[in-house]
Amino acid sequence: MRPPCGFVDEVLCDVAGSGGIIGCPLLLVQVTRLKCGGFILGIRLNHAISDTLGLRQFLKVAAELARGAHAPSRLPVWQREILCARDPPRATCRHPEFEDVVDDARSAAMTLDTKNMVHRSFFFGPREVACIKKSLPHHLVSKSSTYEVLTACLWKCRTIALEIDPDDVVRLTCMINARGQRGLGVPPGYYGNTSVYATVLSKAGHLCSSPLGYAVELVKKAKEMVSEEYVRSSIDVLVLKGRPKYTTVWNFLVADSTKVGFEEADFGWGKPAYGGVVGALPLISFYVKYRTRKGEEGIVVPIMLPERAMRRFLEELAKMTDEGTAGDDDYGEDSTLIRSYL
Repeated sequence: MRPPCGFVDEVLCDVAGSGGIIGCPLLLVQVTRLKCGGFILGIRLNHAISDTLGLRQFLKVAAELARGAHAPSRLPVWQREILCARDPPRATCRHPEFEDVVDDARSAAMTLDTKNMVHRSFFFGPREVACIKKSLPHHLVSKSSTYEVLTACLWKCRTIALEIDPDDVVRLTCMINARGQRGLGVPPGYYGNTSVYATVLSKAGHLCSSPLGYAVELVKKAKEMVSEEYVRSSIDVLVLKGRPKYTTVWNFLVADSTKVGFEEADFGWGKPAYGGVVGALPLISFYVKYRTRKGEEGIVVPIMLPERAMRRFLEELAKMTDEGTAGDDDYGEDSTLIRSYL
């Protein structure tokens, strides 16, 4: 099983009034029992209370208690004052993810209108990543992580597929967890939201026509921006601008959940057949740790695009990976089709 989960509407109840942030439940947990004896644990998380790693901490403790533990192995820590805005708040770094950009009707139609979108996922194993790296100059091959190479590849292929005006500015926003930043003082057990946006810009034409190394360098730049001061500045900007939503115009957001460990949650029945997000969002793709039926370890990335753009995306991705990647409709040895037992 891998995202997108085609039967998600059957097993996840969209509780009225739970889709926002303010005035919404902090956590929704739904258990669906299947006739085959298995069960599905579905969770909707409010990011005002926690982030992905905080949720993982909660699930780990819940699983421990379900298996008979008498107390949590790690107690939760509140201490929200650690990441409060400064007094007075001051933006010391540039934050293009929150810049006021004139709405683009074509961008909204191409990237936000889910009615006309195709939802697919792609598997990237060692072979696919190695193929992508062939496009890089020698000095970047050994110094670039899988995340950097994969993100650059997807951003470029997606931009080409959307046929964006060459003079339009496109954005890549990396969602980066700041827990490990020195000076922030985030203690073990803290489960609040510590994710920040790191955004880089490029003219669409320059991104599409340049070698892949150009995009890789921009991804590296995004990661390197996130320092203690950048995190503090991000928090202050949210206060100064009245908690704005991130810019959506020609933006592509990526979140890496491969190291979170949802696939390790054991409530007494063993490890799950799948642990992770149910799919992509219109502007957001998630990186999910995945093992094929052949036992090959890799990353699955769900993508949402208009049908025509998805076809072009497949063509561009095939060029990058020689033969393309295993898509979600390839139910052979690389993907398992899970049928509903409700």
